[in-house]
Amino acid sequence: MTSTGSQTAAHLAAHDKDAGQILTLEVGAMAHGGHCVARHDGRVIFVRHAIPGEIVNAAVTSGGDDARFWRADTVSVARPSEFRRSHQWKLADAIRAHASGRYPVGGAEYGHITLEHQRRLKAQVFRDTMTRIGKLNVEAQVVGIAEDEPTGLHWRTRNAFAVTSAGRLAMNVHRSAAVVPVRNIPLGVRQLDALQLWDIDFSGAGRVEVATPAHGEEVLVVIFPLESVGADKKLLEQHIAQWRKRMVHLPSKVSVVVGLRSKQFGPVELVRLRGRTWVSELVETQTYGAHQFRISGDGFWQVHRDAPETLVNAVMDALDTQPGQVIADLYGGAGLFSKFIADGVGEDGVVLSVEASPGASRDARKNLHDKKQAFVINGLTDRIIGSWLQNPDAPLEKGGLGGRQVDAVVLDPPRSGAGRAAITRIHQLDAEKIVYVSCDPASFARDTKWLVEHGWEIEESTIYDLFPDTFHMETVTTFRPSAALRQSRTDS
Repeated sequence: MTSTGSQTAAHLAAHDKDAGQILTLEVGAMAHGGHCVARHDGRVIFVRHAIPGEIVNAAVTSGGDDARFWRADTVSVARPSEFRRSHQWKLADAIRAHASGRYPVGGAEYGHITLEHQRRLKAQVFRDTMTRIGKLNVEAQVVGIAEDEPTGLHWRTRNAFAVTSAGRLAMNVHRSAAVVPVRNIPLGVRQLDALQLWDIDFSGAGRVEVATPAHGEEVLVVIFPLESVGADKKLLEQHIAQWRKRMVHLPSKVSVVVGLRSKQFGPVELVRLRGRTWVSELVETQTYGAHQFRISGDGFWQVHRDAPETLVNAVMDALDTQPGQVIADLYGGAGLFSKFIADGVGEDGVVLSVEASPGASRDARKNLHDKKQAFVINGLTDRIIGSWLQNPDAPLEKGGLGGRQVDAVVLDPPRSGAGRAAITRIHQLDAEKIVYVSCDPASFARDTKWLVEHGWEIEESTIYDLFPDTFHMETVTTFRPSAALRQSRTDS
């Protein structure tokens, strides 16, 4: 067993007497999170790297007599599914990892499943999650990206790495602080592997993030120092000098910055080592035109190379914007949707782009500077909407509504969802339409339950497979007021 695997095994053995135990299990349905549900002696076991209907031998990774459920990784297959294939990434393959005496890295939980069946499983997970949490029966079509066929590889434009004690890029073992050095990322765009960052010594860094835009040659590498390095100014300066020297051989269009965070959740200060502190992203659509975006090193951008275009088309189709409308773009990030919405509502309309991250808001202001009808508001969504409700006549230039009525709401919240407070206030805006972009079916189901309780109905929901070979999915759902809600608005 490798030193990394040995350390992880030792940690498990010290804390869990059942860890490492091999169980033969017939696995049931796929659940949200990338694991199948199995039972053994009356106990629920979540099994990764399996396919519903298979009989597998699985090694327990988390157990204990008091645990509500156990976790296990498939290490061999006694009765394989017809949809099983050779795993796309050997470091993430639990079967090969076990045979080599190590643990698999996280991140490609569906890599052993044919792409077509992955999408069937995602549709099933979405339906089951909506029924269990949202208390609704919702059918949704799964839409894939043609360029991903048939393997589901080479789509990630954003990749984050841990760093080994020897300074090499690595990935984490699932649910563990242990790391495994990597020398390629099969899910990453080919441009990432071509950089050969695996050969660079990143000693002193705790994390390295790499942005490789889908349309263009520029790259941005962001180095986040270890906490101990960032806290020591002299030591940090020494490491910055070393990192600068080690990057000189990279192509000229590769920019490198150091990300320093003054507080745990505070804004990131970017120290430029070479190039610039941002990358340019081009989003081209056949129906809604094309726009260029500037994304800073700490800024959010959709991960799949074709996700921005795909989601812009979906959101704009759902909104069916009309000149003069007022549309709130909540959790608006760098302004991806806002810029296209601004075209749709025209100069007589209004786009309110709300974002809590100061860095993303700065990017949005630059990206929307030529759209006079677009207003960027930095702040927490529920608080901003609360201020609109309390003082609807506050001027647009001050982050208000300017006395206007919101016609539609777009929201693309983080994985944790919008939450009850934000959902309640979105409802109170009395919009005619809500378009919800979600990357997590569980939080989406919770938010949907609250919307339905307020009188909203799902008009249409579509699943987009923008994370092939993983359990993640993106959904775009349109909500309309129910007949009862419309009547209550009329009565009031």
